[in-house]
Amino acid sequence: MIVAGEASGDLHAAKLVRSIREELAGSNIEFFGAAGPKMRIEGVRPLVAADELSIVGLLEIGRALPVFLRAFALLKKTAEEMKPDVAILVDFPDFNLRLAKALKMRGIKVVYYISPQLWAWRSHRVSTVRKYVDLMITILPFEKAWYARKGIGNVEYVGSPLATEVHAASSRVDFCRRHELDPERPIVALLPGSRRKEITRILPPMLDAIRQVAVRWPEVQFIVAAPNETRARLIKEFLDDNLKIVIGETYDALNAADAAAVTSGTATLEAAIIGTPMAVVYKTSAINYGLLRPLISVEHFGLVNLIAGKRIAKELIQGDFTADSLADELTKLLEPSGNAGARKELAAAVEKLGKGGASKRAADAIVRLLSFNRQADA
Repeated sequence: MIVAGEASGDLHAAKLVRSIREELAGSNIEFFGAAGPKMRIEGVRPLVAADELSIVGLLEIGRALPVFLRAFALLKKTAEEMKPDVAILVDFPDFNLRLAKALKMRGIKVVYYISPQLWAWRSHRVSTVRKYVDLMITILPFEKAWYARKGIGNVEYVGSPLATEVHAASSRVDFCRRHELDPERPIVALLPGSRRKEITRILPPMLDAIRQVAVRWPEVQFIVAAPNETRARLIKEFLDDNLKIVIGETYDALNAADAAAVTSGTATLEAAIIGTPMAVVYKTSAINYGLLRPLISVEHFGLVNLIAGKRIAKELIQGDFTADSLADELTKLLEPSGNAGARKELAAAVEKLGKGGASKRAADAIVRLLSFNRQADA
């Protein structure tokens, strides 16, 4: 049984399914569960369409809850009937941690692939992992030690799937030619996030900052990366005609950029893998920040800094995120010495993610668990 609930989980789960089939070549193995389009291509029988779970997750809770409850009940019932050798739960923690408990209580071995970010907040849920997860497979290098400090040893670190998935499709020169930019002049990329509220709060101070940078460095060119057409339309509401938007080309934009302002999240890790010096920024409402900040237990917000174990990218969060502070940091990153130093630090951090092969190592760990179970049963 394998359960994913979002597009990224569907991608990682599909690669894992393929790797398990390769490990168990010649075996009659069946996969079923909550499957997105990529998992379905790999032959996972979809009791629940994971892409539908992802869509309803964007709706108000009252409307979405019945869909999740029906999916939960169906997966639980089918697992009880089919008694799979193992259930693999991929990310999607609010759903999958509850499912882990239900499955384990029915005598099913539970593997969790891509650890929830319990080290960042809601760490009390580690008790659920301790009780109901037989094997936790992590993709970030510091997670295994974090679990060990919590007394949990059944953890396997396999490296990040992003290590080989994140790469530019075109060179700086080609990107500049495509977007009428001068490759000989500096470029700054703005990544204001993918959610509407992120963009509306984060983009305005970004734009104020680059106006200051433009006064200091008149030759600098600026681009804004939008994940899709919908967000591009929203971004255009804030821009004048002189600022370029690139749509669906975030990796190419980062690769072409000399420096970037990046909204905190997975994008900071993607920028690090590409090697773009960055400032990590974030701003939410004062009420949200006041409620959530006490629950966050990590020293750094940026994933790249958590992996490095130190502050290698400046973090401008909430009150620290102003036009002045961002302009100052971007100016430092555009200086040759500051730029070279930042790229060196990023490269050292990215080394910790491994050189690819995360799906194969995860499959190996799962197959070892299955083999041990069968030996124990015998």
